[in-house]
Amino acid sequence: KVVINAVKGMIPDENMIVTDYLHQRFGIPMEQLGCITGPCHAEEIALERLSFLTIGAEDRQNAELWAKLFETDYVHTTTSCDVIGLEYSSVMKNIYAIAAGMCQALHYGDNFQAVLLSNATQEIQRFLAAISNVPRDITSSGYLGDVLVTGYSQFSRNRQFGQMLGLGYSVKAAQMEMEMVAEGYYATKCMREINGKYGVEMPILDTMYGILYERQPAHKSILELAYKLR
Repeated sequence: KVVINAVKGMIPDENMIVTDYLHQRFGIPMEQLGCITGPCHAEEIALERLSFLTIGAEDRQNAELWAKLFETDYVHTTTSCDVIGLEYSSVMKNIYAIAAGMCQALHYGDNFQAVLLSNATQEIQRFLAAISNVPRDITSSGYLGDVLVTGYSQFSRNRQFGQMLGLGYSVKAAQMEMEMVAEGYYATKCMREINGKYGVEMPILDTMYGILYERQPAHKSILELAYKLR
């Protein structure tokens, strides 16, 4: 059997991406595991708007075979052999979408948010190079495209979660009011703990951890973060 992961999150207690968990916990061979990444929100699929999926698999032929199963008139697919990179990027972009939503609610403009997401992409690139130094084009749609759509889209629940926090909601109150889970909240803790092993420079991740888990004031923390971006 083939198992294709569509989850853009981690196993919190294990700090593991889903394909690694399935491989280790259930013994599924890596060649039978794949992943789906964006940029692609379900709401736009439902509206039959032109969308792109990236299908990841360690074997290129498998990726191309599985990609054909998802092709429609309005869904186009690309493929990648960088499963670990795609999955970690999908996890991290939710963290940065919370930051983008928070900044929007705090009245930081489009100029700053462009710099924020540009630096977020650089953080992803640095982290991926540290854990899996394989050739990858971070500007392709499976990485950068997914970061942008999650950071800017009205359908992004992580951006919505960030907006609520920026407006003064507590984490608990925002979670209770939302109808769906904002994976970026849990991902922030997982990624902070994982990066403790690698020591990659990730100022946006560190800032979000301080706000979400250490109750540091959002406005002051974002202002301090601004001086670390480039």
